[in-house]
Amino acid sequence: MLKVIAARVVLGLLTLLAVSALIFAATEILPGDVASAVLGQGATPETLATFRAELGLDRPAYIRYFEWLFSALQGDLGVALTNKRDILTSIAPRFENTMFLAGYAALIAVPLSVGLGILAAINEGKWIDRVANVLSLAAISFPEFFIAYVLILVFAVKLGWFPSLSTVFDDMTLSQRFHVTALPAVTLTMLVAAHMLRMTRSSVLSIMSQPYIEMAFLKGLKRSRVVFVHALPNAAAPIITVIALNLAYLIVGVVVIEVVFVYPGVGQFMVDGVTKRDLPVVQACGLVFAAAFVILNTFADVMSILVNPRLRKPR
Repeated sequence: MLKVIAARVVLGLLTLLAVSALIFAATEILPGDVASAVLGQGATPETLATFRAELGLDRPAYIRYFEWLFSALQGDLGVALTNKRDILTSIAPRFENTMFLAGYAALIAVPLSVGLGILAAINEGKWIDRVANVLSLAAISFPEFFIAYVLILVFAVKLGWFPSLSTVFDDMTLSQRFHVTALPAVTLTMLVAAHMLRMTRSSVLSIMSQPYIEMAFLKGLKRSRVVFVHALPNAAAPIITVIALNLAYLIVGVVVIEVVFVYPGVGQFMVDGVTKRDLPVVQACGLVFAAAFVILNTFADVMSILVNPRLRKPR
């Protein structure tokens, strides 16, 4: 089992390495560069060449990639080209804000979706199951920015219960922070809860057709007891996987939500870097998102191995 877990961890590290190369290559093919963005359209070719040489943009891309990778492995994400500030110092408080928003949404989404999924499985074919399926399908169908703007229109503009902009400060109390970030948290909850609800329901129902489940029904056990005691433990592996994947999406998918609500997180920082053609900032934000996604996926694989004995031996 330890060999299988070690193999999954090594695979996750290799995936992160490949993603880092893709991030660097993707930022390199972006049109324009920070020199053109800073100096503007009136800059002469000589001035642009001199400024690019000062920023190190005249060197080959592969040399800059390996320098950036080795520095990132040592905890140095470089400095922003536009303001010369240390990127790690700038990104740390924004990462805390992103994690707070993702954690806020997860606290709502995980128990809500898993509970409703189990309830829908217990009441298969009944009105509770049908309502859950319709609501989850509707939530999946709408894009996140549409849901965000609808919530802003209803709860911020019409009712005035919450602010339309989720601007947070260091001196805010926890209750104030929860109030300000309520709308983006609800938006993220609606996105990920539908996926987790449907996966929980389908995972439990797939186990319900097994022979030992039929034997439990023949013994006269109630459906709720059969689901909780016999079916749910064996359906835990796919449920854990989909929860981890959606938690990763909560971190990675907040870019659009942070832009809509002007939330000072890593996603907003990344969009600002793209606008200014500040490639080190974009690369650092992309690497942070990729690392969070790969770590949570690797964690899901390890937890699935620990929960399901059939996965403990390599095939």
